[in-house]
Amino acid sequence: MTVTTGPIRENPTPSSAVVVNPAKVGDVEALRRTVDAALADAGWPPPRWFETTPTDPGGGQARAAVRSGAEVVFVCGGDGTVRSAISALVGSDASMAILPAGTGNLLAANLGLATDLATGIQVALDGGQRRIDVGVVDGQHFAVMAGMGFDAHMLDATSDRAKTHLGWPAYVLGAVRHLRDRPMRVTIRIDDGPPMRRQARTVLVANVGRLQGGVHLLREAAPDDGVLDVAVLTPRTLRNWAAMGWAVLRGHRRVPSMEIFRGTKVQVTSQRPQPRQLDGDLIDTGTGLLVEVVPAALRLCVPQPAEPNDADLAARRGAHLLNQD
Repeated sequence: MTVTTGPIRENPTPSSAVVVNPAKVGDVEALRRTVDAALADAGWPPPRWFETTPTDPGGGQARAAVRSGAEVVFVCGGDGTVRSAISALVGSDASMAILPAGTGNLLAANLGLATDLATGIQVALDGGQRRIDVGVVDGQHFAVMAGMGFDAHMLDATSDRAKTHLGWPAYVLGAVRHLRDRPMRVTIRIDDGPPMRRQARTVLVANVGRLQGGVHLLREAAPDDGVLDVAVLTPRTLRNWAAMGWAVLRGHRRVPSMEIFRGTKVQVTSQRPQPRQLDGDLIDTGTGLLVEVVPAALRLCVPQPAEPNDADLAARRGAHLLNQD
């Protein structure tokens, strides 16, 4: 899915800041030289730089960036860094520009954004913007999806070392360990609808529909439609898992062992505590997952012009940036 642009940013040379996770970037000083030089060439003021820490993975730094007057906040890190920054930027006038690093980069992949440094910078320079929805759980915001059950078990079983060496296939190894887990008994209520009882392996509440490895689980999910898409997965056997996986990979409209719903508020309640996750980050285990949508809450830098190959165009325009000292 590609998010098309809204209005072009009014200020062509805005103030900016960079929130960077040094654990996800091999050479922070090289990154600084590249970004500083690219922005200077475009006539932008020098950006302020903020590094994340183990105790503050991006939220505090993004809030400091907004307080400093940044109109564009570059976020360089993995999905956890991006999610932490989102909570600080929701409702502000600052735009977030993603410079992907790490393993998943799920938000960038879902929205057709940059997957490399030069393109990410060029997208911000071009000035295209779009407001997207975010979800909120226990006061924490997310832009991709929240989950309870199997998906969180999979994340918990996937080590950072495996992700570093294998990339997204490491999640497959984590998933295999939990294919035979017993289902959870859940009650699901969407908006003001009646409660639905299921024996589910996982419940996913999504703002966008693409998973690790480019798998499109929810093809109708859109990040700016004001609603959340809910996938309830109920496979009982390995044969069920195989049939469901095949149908998803083939893009079938009907997928066995999966139900899809839509709404603005989703309440999931389990009979026993379950692992939970937001955008690939584990959060506290709990018996419930209450998710609500916040429409048009985040201003995001997106490719301009809005064409099917818009990110490719930005990549070509920005290719020279990495050749600067």
